[in-house]
Amino acid sequence: MSFFAILFALLIEQVRPLARHNPIHAALRSWARWVSRNFDAGKPHHGWVAWTLAVILPSLAVLAVHWALALLLGWPFAVLWSVAVLYVTLGFRQFSHHFTNIRDALDSGDEPRARELLAHWQQVDASELPRSEIVRHVIEYSVLAAHRHVFGVLAWFSVLAAFGFGPAGAVLYRMSEFVARYWQHRAAAAAQPASPALQHAAASAWHVIDWPPARITALAFAVVGSFEEAIDCWRNHAQRFPNDNDGVILAATSGAVNVRLGGEALKSFAPGSSQGFRASGAAPMDDTESTPGREAEVAHLRSIVGLVWRSVVLWMVLLALLTLARLLG
Repeated sequence: MSFFAILFALLIEQVRPLARHNPIHAALRSWARWVSRNFDAGKPHHGWVAWTLAVILPSLAVLAVHWALALLLGWPFAVLWSVAVLYVTLGFRQFSHHFTNIRDALDSGDEPRARELLAHWQQVDASELPRSEIVRHVIEYSVLAAHRHVFGVLAWFSVLAAFGFGPAGAVLYRMSEFVARYWQHRAAAAAQPASPALQHAAASAWHVIDWPPARITALAFAVVGSFEEAIDCWRNHAQRFPNDNDGVILAATSGAVNVRLGGEALKSFAPGSSQGFRASGAAPMDDTESTPGREAEVAHLRSIVGLVWRSVVLWMVLLALLTLARLLG
């Protein structure tokens, strides 16, 4: 019943998106902070123990509730639990308002406002950016945010749910991304920094967990975009980006809509400030060599919206067909 859980979660999230400052996310931050404070002793095995507690334990707790509901009350209640978990872990509205506000500012010709919004969103210095670079960075951050908030969650949820693990995959993916980003931020903070061993464990685990969904997202973009160009750019230019998983997604996006991505990265504000933690989920990007394609224009933002939504439709169609085959079989 993955199809119905995802459909209802997306519909609810569109009508009533989860607020940025909500008790669930606050509890997750407190949980990650408590785990690092009590189990991060600076050794490699301590880092993996802390990561396991922070990520695997919540995933198992969600799975236990799913199985308990299915056994005691029946599958409709288990589906409702999956909807609730998906509502918390995925959603366009957790980042799309940033994209929309910047696009509207660019459409109205208010470039200073667009720079201000981009700087606030990613906590970077965008004061000197020309118009094309604003668009380019918005595309890059938005595509990566869409992958982390939507497609990566869908991939892990769908795979584990098919084997009877309910919504545990969605929690595994989002918690892996969250702790890797949060502990990196804590390492730059003055109080209670995360050790290098803990950061390495979280980053390594996140890279492995994000590897399959990153390729799935890139393939989906290729299918609904310009397929041959996306695959060619993926094969020949993904290595230009320092992060392997992000590079695959950005290269496929570049070819799918024929836009030049990569280049000089924006620099973050002072790491020790309270602004250093990126709530969007997009990882900081180093300077890279640009991919081929047209210079980024505002029209490309509309192309990106279409690319993402067509990919969502593709996901839902595939899940609907699999659900139908399972019901008929």
